[in-house]
Amino acid sequence: MNGASGGPSRRTVLELSAAALAAAWLPRAPAFAADTSAAGTASAAPVPAGPRHGLSVFGDLKYSPDFKAFGYVDPTAPKGGRMIFMPPYWVYNQNPQTFNTLNSFVLKGDAPPRMELCFATLMERALDEPDAVYGAAAESVEILDGGNTVRFRLRDGLTFHDGSPLTADDVVFSVTILKEKGHPQITELTREVVSVTADDSKTVTMRFTGRQTRQLPQSLAQLPIFSKAWYATRDFGAATLEPPLGSGPYKVGRVEAGRVIEYERVADWWGRDLPVHRGTFNFDVIRVLFYRDRQVSFEALKKGDVTFREEFVARTWETGYDFPAARDGRVKKAALPDQRPAGAQGYFLNMRRPAFADPRTREAIGLCFDFEWTNKTLFYGLYQRTQSFFQNSPMMAEGEPSAAELALLEPHRAALPKEVFGPAITAPVSDGSGQDRKLLRRAAELLEAAGWKRQGGNLVDASGAPFTIEFLENDGATSRIVQPFIRNLKLIGITAAERIIDPVQYQRRQDTFDFDVVGARYSLSPTPGEEVRTFWTSAAARQDGSYNLAGIADPVVDALVATMINAPTREDMTNAGRALDRVLRAIRPWVPNWFRATYTVAYWDLFGGPPAPPAYGWPPETLWWFDAARAAAIGRPNG
Repeated sequence: MNGASGGPSRRTVLELSAAALAAAWLPRAPAFAADTSAAGTASAAPVPAGPRHGLSVFGDLKYSPDFKAFGYVDPTAPKGGRMIFMPPYWVYNQNPQTFNTLNSFVLKGDAPPRMELCFATLMERALDEPDAVYGAAAESVEILDGGNTVRFRLRDGLTFHDGSPLTADDVVFSVTILKEKGHPQITELTREVVSVTADDSKTVTMRFTGRQTRQLPQSLAQLPIFSKAWYATRDFGAATLEPPLGSGPYKVGRVEAGRVIEYERVADWWGRDLPVHRGTFNFDVIRVLFYRDRQVSFEALKKGDVTFREEFVARTWETGYDFPAARDGRVKKAALPDQRPAGAQGYFLNMRRPAFADPRTREAIGLCFDFEWTNKTLFYGLYQRTQSFFQNSPMMAEGEPSAAELALLEPHRAALPKEVFGPAITAPVSDGSGQDRKLLRRAAELLEAAGWKRQGGNLVDASGAPFTIEFLENDGATSRIVQPFIRNLKLIGITAAERIIDPVQYQRRQDTFDFDVVGARYSLSPTPGEEVRTFWTSAAARQDGSYNLAGIADPVVDALVATMINAPTREDMTNAGRALDRVLRAIRPWVPNWFRATYTVAYWDLFGGPPAPPAYGWPPETLWWFDAARAAAIGRPNG
């Protein structure tokens, strides 16, 4: 949503973790939820004894045991029709530009987005609460042993798509195999799981080390459930185009590797009438198309080959929707409020490389990016500057540290820059000229202080090696942004270049941290959990496939991450997040980009949907429905 530079590509958005996947397939919501106060100060209420219909982290559940449907859906939504789109977010090894495997939960290969729709989960995320989950395949859940044990009771009548029963053994197999062979984000999530056992065919017990966060039961409850029998004759870790045996609302239909995949609704799915699913999964077919060129994908919308598009390019949003179908109303535009935390979008500098080791060097590079000129000239003034790793969230640090923040930071004062204890660091505001001489002069001074020397017109290090930077991309849509940045870097003696490679190679190099600079966006939950370890901790910096792109390895960061995700109250979590934000900004691992707190979407007038997105996520492919009357009115009765 925040990639003003172009459409959804691997360089623009990094959607995350099992927690993210579990959030109704939305990237910004992990696992534990609560109905908290507007002030965000709800405390961690004791979990009532005995089986429950749902779980939350900091407070009571919004929905009672007898609720009929989530409040943000239309429970009477009709079933039928299809949606054709390019997903605006993805998780794990998924790639929005191509695919060569249907195994979406491992590191190997490039999978199509929305494979997760083929698999059931124990519990389902409520998108109008910060982190609550309610029973899906599990009819109840019980927290035992002070939170170190969780027990799920399965419903009657659970089956896989071939009619075989889904039992506790399948749940045990799923968590165990994901812990052993899953994507690194999942193996990190399951690190504190000691054992998973089937007490009988309907009861699953999971035991933890005691070091886990309170979000862990919810995160595990949103992992996909696989068939143990089906994988008995197959390698779970392999890249394969064989459609998996699923357990969810959709199954794989038509497949053209790298070009198109269709997900077909399972009409007799056992979960279709559960309260957590009523009014959702309405399309008979969800068709995902893959384009490597963003202009081509836009032309597909104009022609009607694509019927829904989330628009990420400011120029296209402002000037591109002047084609016949848009002028006569067959194609609609809408800017809808997005209340989710915006996360952090920026150019991430690979600090594993010696050239980026000094924070003064990293700060100097950031001074060469002129956001004000970019926003005015290229983005039509539609965006705001990203400042925080928790942008658009209460955990964003602002002004001087509060007493609560200082209490967390003071024990680490000797290891932290002085600026952490002052006003929160913000990106400089340029004069909007595109080449602010004052900022460029300051950049040159910082580079000199960091030990770089001028040799002719170029900077060199102590050994005489020139300072070069490669911006790694997987398409050319961002060149109009990167090239002015490169020109400013050249003015201070840095030789920079943009390199565009194919999406598969790009993903491999990102997974192995083989780059100088990549653009990405982190999307965060309102209640950060285990997944945060994959962003910023020292262990993640060494783990291929993690989201710690910059290679942040700092013991203070590790400590504050642990404090945040183990906080006993939402207020404590917020204060820890703000303290962490101050430290991360002082490390300067990135050049912050831009954001906008809206969904900008365009679609053919074929759909109905709830009047407004829920606060913590909005997947139209699962909340909207095909409106036959609208479709007939614009001459597209079949969508």
